[in-house]
Amino acid sequence: MAKITYIEHNGTTHEVDVKPGMTVMEGARDNGIPGIDADCGGACACSTCHVYVDAAWVDRLPAKEPMEEDMLDFAFEPDAARSRLTCQIKVTPEMDGLVVQLPERQI
Repeated sequence: MAKITYIEHNGTTHEVDVKPGMTVMEGARDNGIPGIDADCGGACACSTCHVYVDAAWVDRLPAKEPMEEDMLDFAFEPDAARSRLTCQIKVTPEMDGLVVQLPERQI
């Protein structure tokens, strides 16, 4: 398991264990984390699972694929360096301690 911390826009913190092989989005959905809507169910066809990855983790995650880059254009206030779609981040044991911050809203 990898312990992932989700921080809501209001500062509320949720620390959950996510099984390797799942996505960061599935970890949020399965643990009832508010603020990750995941309207497309993880198909990278919307931007409603957008988060800001903690700066310490940006270079430790796999690079964004072109489709994710395109969908982030539709996210609420994307940050070129830190924005990611959680449906595109597959959890590995090395991600233990990952911290993501949720935007004010999803669009």
